[in-house]
Amino acid sequence: MSALVFERFSYSYPGSDRPALRELSLTVEPGEFVVCAGLSASGKSTLLRAASGLVPHFHGGEASGSVIVGGISTREHGPGGLAQVAGTLLQDPETQVVMQTVGAELAFPLENRGLSRAAVARGVEEIALTLSIATLLERPVDQLSGGELQRVALGAALAARPSLVLLDEPTSQLDPVSGDELIWILRRLNEEWGTAVLLAEHRLERCLAHADRVLVLSDGELVCDAPPREMLGWAGEHQPALQTPAARLFERAGLRPPPAGVKEARATLQSHGLLDPAAPLTAVEPERKPGRPRRPRRAQPAAQSALSCRGLSFDLPSGAAVLRGLDLSLQPGERTAVMGRNGAGKSTLLRILAGLQEPTEGKVSSEGRVALLMQNPGDYLIHERVDGEVGAEALAEFGLEDVAASHPRDISGGQRQRLALAIVLSGDRPSVVLLDEPTRGMDRAAKGDLIARLNALSAAGTAVLVATHDTELVAAVAERVLLLSGGRIVADAPTAEVLSGGWHFATETARVLGGQGQACTPEQGGALLRARMTIEAAP
Repeated sequence: MSALVFERFSYSYPGSDRPALRELSLTVEPGEFVVCAGLSASGKSTLLRAASGLVPHFHGGEASGSVIVGGISTREHGPGGLAQVAGTLLQDPETQVVMQTVGAELAFPLENRGLSRAAVARGVEEIALTLSIATLLERPVDQLSGGELQRVALGAALAARPSLVLLDEPTSQLDPVSGDELIWILRRLNEEWGTAVLLAEHRLERCLAHADRVLVLSDGELVCDAPPREMLGWAGEHQPALQTPAARLFERAGLRPPPAGVKEARATLQSHGLLDPAAPLTAVEPERKPGRPRRPRRAQPAAQSALSCRGLSFDLPSGAAVLRGLDLSLQPGERTAVMGRNGAGKSTLLRILAGLQEPTEGKVSSEGRVALLMQNPGDYLIHERVDGEVGAEALAEFGLEDVAASHPRDISGGQRQRLALAIVLSGDRPSVVLLDEPTRGMDRAAKGDLIARLNALSAAGTAVLVATHDTELVAAVAERVLLLSGGRIVADAPTAEVLSGGWHFATETARVLGGQGQACTPEQGGALLRARMTIEAAP
């Protein structure tokens, strides 16, 4: 019996004049690890909602064709019945958590299956250890960070050991270590339990090396179904926005075929003699005219800070310290990223800087308006239609005019994120913009638009502070990186210095090149590789 079968399935959301899925036919077999890729609004989330029974039972709308999950028809069974065979993690984990504590949340699906107290206790312990959340079992869910909440929601989906797991952007709020661990956990469940995995993801570099197949959706249709390396070759010709950073690195260096992961990329570079630790890549300095000496940089006078804080501390009601005596200053036009593991205090810091939360100690001062985009875009959406949230000009500016008449809950996660950003940036230009995981649910094309927007704000004098686990975004936007740990800033340095020499807090390009040349982006890495190939080819 197949784990999942779509047979000529089409679906349209209520009030929509075009289908979200069109005549979709596909099969996922037991034990397969399948990645679903595509640009925002291509149909990935709708596919997962249909497989979990949310479409059409919860969202309504019109459906035709059939979806069979573990032998159960979604026409006859809704999400409750399908939960026996399919565990689901959607883009917004905060909407899936129903119990007050982490332990109760993990126990809930096991209790619903009528298991004994001993079996429930064992299941909770096993999944808590598997996902490294054992220390959170007694914590109230409303005191969890976004990444911690995502792991808890995933634990609840996996606790009953379903034969199929459906995941929508499961690493979007996880730090690099937790994100890598999650993919390895899914691969282990896939290999040892025989669990079929259907995973929708924009950060393909995190999961392609583990996938058996990649399904690519475009405008609700299946346009590619191939192994990872073949899919990357197809993407290079048809949808470049789906290329991973390593694939783009190879393209810019003129190397083929595109690698499915870091290990494969490094092996290929070594076989070409392009990754030799004894002869590290170095950045090529721009040429200077003969006889013109290098001019020393003069120290600039200190500008009035756009935002600053001194001695900032924050303690939870339990007494646990989240931030400890933190000092920070942001200059007008400065682009800064704050990184750190889940629970490091990034979101708390941004809420305090925006004035939404009072610190336990310390003071925050700012010049002008401080705008904040929080992790959950749904917090900003209060109307029944997208065009009720912002005006027509903003919808066009953020590429949302096609969904103006839709309900905000029916648009894709990336579109909701853009809509929330449009709301935050409406009105007078802010002096400071704070963004918490702004690329959650965004494809690379939309991320490129966000990068251009943030750079434009910076050029106009707005200070930008981004809390994110997205190293590719940091490399493209930030000139400075703050690394939080234990409630303190443990590193404050230029972006290349932080992202190029490590492993977890590093871009895929930096990991492929081993930090050589401090190249963090495919463009930088490609230039360095071409320079080395030119040197090697010289007589």
